[in-house]
Amino acid sequence: MSGLLQQVDLRDAGAVCDALHAGARANLEATCRDRSIDRVGSPARLIATGDLHDNPLHLARLVAAAGLESDDPADWRHLTLHELIHSDRLVNGMDFSFRVLARVAWLKAARPGHVHVLLANHELAQLTGSEVAKDGVRLVAAFDEALDFAFGGDAARVREAVRAFVRSMPVALRVTTAGEGGDLLCAHSLPAPERMDRFDVTILERDLRDEDYRPRTGSAHLMVWGRNQTQEQVDALAARWKVGLFVLGHEKAEDGALALARNAVVLNSDHDRGVYAPIDPRDAPTAERVARSAVRLSDA
Repeated sequence: MSGLLQQVDLRDAGAVCDALHAGARANLEATCRDRSIDRVGSPARLIATGDLHDNPLHLARLVAAAGLESDDPADWRHLTLHELIHSDRLVNGMDFSFRVLARVAWLKAARPGHVHVLLANHELAQLTGSEVAKDGVRLVAAFDEALDFAFGGDAARVREAVRAFVRSMPVALRVTTAGEGGDLLCAHSLPAPERMDRFDVTILERDLRDEDYRPRTGSAHLMVWGRNQTQEQVDALAARWKVGLFVLGHEKAEDGALALARNAVVLNSDHDRGVYAPIDPRDAPTAERVARSAVRLSDA
């Protein structure tokens, strides 16, 4: 694992809290932060990813692909990370994915302008305590049980630091592109079509509010939990937000990447066929081109 990712003592509650709070400050104070989103201009070389779900090997390979271990900022690429927690690799029924959250928070603090930790539905569930069940496992409870086991009387303090880090996450990264096609927008997902009447499309243009996180009604919740988007809906959001291409996660992509629409691509970075996508926004990227150029993490 890369040196930057090894700098947090994951057995020490104070060190974990310090990393999470440092990441939260970096999320909110980085020069790229613009209200509810991160924003970077062109040229901006990008390593785009999908759901990670506590895959430490793939995380290390993504950091290497983005050149973030280098001491020379000229080597750094912009790296998106989302859906970090809730692993299917449990230990006695407990989920220790707080470790990847602490490592990524430290990485954000070390490279604040180049690491973009996007809000995703599993992190939001952990923030709100709204349970998520998968294959019979209550994931929020399994995460909390690991905190109790690892930190005992200090678990509540770590739990609050986790919430602070999640609460600080932007909902998207917007990258300026060349030409007239619109910008590139990386996000965990987009709202489901049937929820658009409840969704506040101004969410990218303002600060996030407490009500945005509320289960089933908040606009951040609707955005990160949405599935089954249609071409018509994606086109409408693209026109409203002046976006030429959406790079998303959340949906299952068996081969690591799939074109969800003409102007939306889904990436997965967690499973054996998981990928990342190197994107140069100056090349007018399309969903098909991004999917075709995705790099298999097992080969990285």
